[in-house]
Amino acid sequence: MEAMFALPVWLVAILIFLLRIIDVSLGTCRTIAVVQGRITLSVVLGFIEVLVWITTVANVIQHASGNAWLLLAYAAGFAAGNATGIYLERWLAMGMVILRIISEHASEELAEVLGAQGRQVFQFDGTRENYFVTLFYVPVRRRDASRLLAKAQKVDPNLFYAVDTLRDSNMLNTTPLPTPTGWRAMVKMK
Repeated sequence: MEAMFALPVWLVAILIFLLRIIDVSLGTCRTIAVVQGRITLSVVLGFIEVLVWITTVANVIQHASGNAWLLLAYAAGFAAGNATGIYLERWLAMGMVILRIISEHASEELAEVLGAQGRQVFQFDGTRENYFVTLFYVPVRRRDASRLLAKAQKVDPNLFYAVDTLRDSNMLNTTPLPTPTGWRAMVKMK
């Protein structure tokens, strides 16, 4: 690691900037994986994140106190890492969502488009003021949601939609959450 500080200051600043982008991007994706309950992914991302931080950033902090450029690179890398992590997570589009679509027209045609490729579509009739509407619930992989919404909007350009994260469902073949045991069970007792 000491060889890194034998390099020109501008090159060290670029290295610090890039390492912070990697470190913080991994941290952002790890946080999202934790929220989604993806245990294995969060453990792997956390391990790599801390490995990068320990091996490089901790040493950089010790040597950067005398050089403003290195401190600026550290802070800029942190800021850029947050944005990069968010873009990376959007690109990966992990997880499932449920599309809630409300349409005043073309309910049968819309049901066919939404149900294409074996998707499960839950369809309900409702009203909005004096109009009859159809409400669709469609569980779908997050990466497929925008394409499916685009197809639905071709059928009904005036539809209303909302996209919600789907964390647990009996349709996703997920294992049920464990029943509390030990002290957690005692807290849950009424």
